[in-house]
Amino acid sequence: MTNEREIKQPMTPEEVSPEQKRQHKEAMERGGNTLTTNPGDRIDDSMSVEEKARQVAVDTADITGDHVTVPTYFVVDESDGEKKALHHVRDAEEISDTIRQARVDENGDRKWW
Repeated sequence: MTNEREIKQPMTPEEVSPEQKRQHKEAMERGGNTLTTNPGDRIDDSMSVEEKARQVAVDTADITGDHVTVPTYFVVDESDGEKKALHHVRDAEEISDTIRQARVDENGDRKWW
Protein backbone atom coordinates (compact mmCIF):
# COMPACT_ATOMS: atom_id res chain seq x y z
CA MET A 1 0.00 0.00 0.00
CA THR A 2 0.99 3.59 -0.46
CA ASN A 3 -0.17 6.92 0.88
CA GLU A 4 -1.04 10.32 -0.60
CA ARG A 5 0.83 10.01 -3.92
CA GLU A 6 -1.43 10.23 -6.93
CA ILE A 7 -1.47 7.06 -8.98
CA LYS A 8 -2.20 7.43 -12.69
CA GLN A 9 -3.63 4.43 -14.46
CA PRO A 10 -3.53 3.92 -18.24
CA MET A 11 -7.03 4.51 -19.60
CA THR A 12 -6.26 5.06 -23.28
CA PRO A 13 -4.18 3.02 -25.74
CA GLU A 14 -1.56 5.79 -25.83
CA GLU A 15 -1.00 5.51 -22.08
CA VAL A 16 -0.17 1.78 -22.16
CA SER A 17 3.57 1.23 -22.11
CA PRO A 18 5.15 -0.23 -25.26
CA GLU A 19 6.86 -2.82 -23.05
CA GLN A 20 3.53 -4.06 -21.71
CA LYS A 21 2.05 -4.18 -25.22
CA ARG A 22 5.05 -6.24 -26.38
CA GLN A 23 4.78 -8.63 -23.41
CA HIS A 24 1.06 -9.20 -24.03
CA LYS A 25 1.64 -9.84 -27.72
CA GLU A 26 4.44 -12.32 -27.01
CA ALA A 27 2.32 -14.17 -24.41
CA MET A 28 -0.59 -14.41 -26.85
CA GLU A 29 1.69 -15.72 -29.61
CA ARG A 30 3.26 -18.31 -27.27
CA GLY A 31 -0.05 -19.43 -25.78
CA GLY A 32 -2.13 -19.40 -28.92
CA ASN A 33 -5.59 -20.83 -28.24
CA THR A 34 -4.46 -22.54 -25.01
CA LEU A 35 -4.40 -19.44 -22.77
CA THR A 36 -7.00 -19.56 -20.00
CA THR A 37 -6.67 -15.86 -19.14
CA ASN A 38 -5.54 -12.70 -20.86
CA PRO A 39 -1.89 -11.97 -20.06
CA GLY A 40 -2.96 -8.75 -18.34
CA ASP A 41 -5.43 -10.53 -16.05
CA ARG A 42 -2.74 -12.42 -14.17
CA ILE A 43 -2.43 -11.64 -10.46
CA ASP A 44 1.01 -11.00 -8.99
CA ASP A 45 0.73 -10.12 -5.30
CA SER A 46 4.44 -9.27 -5.15
CA MET A 47 3.80 -6.13 -7.25
CA SER A 48 3.50 -2.72 -5.60
CA VAL A 49 0.27 -0.72 -5.85
CA GLU A 50 1.99 1.55 -8.40
CA GLU A 51 2.98 -1.44 -10.56
CA LYS A 52 -0.50 -2.93 -10.33
CA ALA A 53 -1.99 0.45 -11.31
CA ARG A 54 -0.05 0.38 -14.59
CA GLN A 55 -1.10 -3.19 -15.45
CA VAL A 56 -3.64 -3.39 -18.27
CA ALA A 57 -6.01 -6.33 -18.74
CA VAL A 58 -7.36 -5.33 -22.15
CA ASP A 59 -5.82 -3.10 -24.80
CA THR A 60 -7.44 -3.97 -28.11
CA ALA A 61 -10.20 -3.13 -30.55
CA ASP A 62 -13.64 -4.45 -29.72
CA ILE A 63 -16.17 -5.85 -32.18
CA THR A 64 -17.28 -2.32 -33.17
CA GLY A 65 -13.72 -1.27 -33.96
CA ASP A 66 -13.47 1.05 -30.94
CA HIS A 67 -10.21 0.66 -29.04
CA VAL A 68 -10.79 -0.47 -25.44
CA THR A 69 -8.29 -0.13 -22.59
CA VAL A 70 -9.18 -1.70 -19.24
CA PRO A 71 -6.87 -1.61 -16.22
CA THR A 72 -6.33 -4.91 -14.41
CA TYR A 73 -6.56 -3.22 -11.03
CA PHE A 74 -8.67 -0.34 -9.82
CA VAL A 75 -6.87 1.71 -7.19
CA VAL A 76 -9.04 2.97 -4.36
CA ASP A 77 -8.38 5.02 -1.23
CA GLU A 78 -8.82 3.23 2.07
CA SER A 79 -10.34 5.00 5.08
CA ASP A 80 -6.86 5.29 6.62
CA GLY A 81 -5.54 7.17 3.56
CA GLU A 82 -3.69 4.18 2.10
CA LYS A 83 -4.18 3.07 -1.51
CA LYS A 84 -5.41 -0.43 -2.36
CA ALA A 85 -5.37 -2.19 -5.74
CA LEU A 86 -8.53 -4.20 -6.46
CA HIS A 87 -8.30 -6.82 -9.22
CA HIS A 88 -11.10 -6.31 -11.76
CA VAL A 89 -12.15 -9.99 -11.56
CA ARG A 90 -11.08 -11.29 -8.16
CA ASP A 91 -12.30 -8.17 -6.31
CA ALA A 92 -15.33 -7.35 -8.48
CA GLU A 93 -17.73 -7.38 -5.53
CA GLU A 94 -15.56 -4.98 -3.52
CA ILE A 95 -15.23 -2.71 -6.57
CA SER A 96 -19.03 -2.67 -6.89
CA ASP A 97 -19.39 -1.86 -3.18
CA THR A 98 -16.89 1.00 -3.57
CA ILE A 99 -18.74 2.43 -6.56
CA ARG A 100 -22.05 2.27 -4.66
CA GLN A 101 -20.47 4.42 -1.95
CA ALA A 102 -19.73 7.22 -4.41
CA ARG A 103 -21.88 10.29 -4.23
CA VAL A 104 -22.03 13.47 -6.30
CA ASP A 105 -22.46 16.81 -4.52
CA GLU A 106 -24.46 19.83 -5.72
CA ASN A 107 -21.48 20.97 -7.85
CA GLY A 108 -21.26 17.66 -9.66
CA ASP A 109 -18.09 16.68 -7.78
CA ARG A 110 -17.78 13.04 -6.77
CA LYS A 111 -17.54 12.48 -3.04
CA TRP A 112 -16.56 9.13 -1.53
CA TRP A 113 -18.16 8.11 1.78
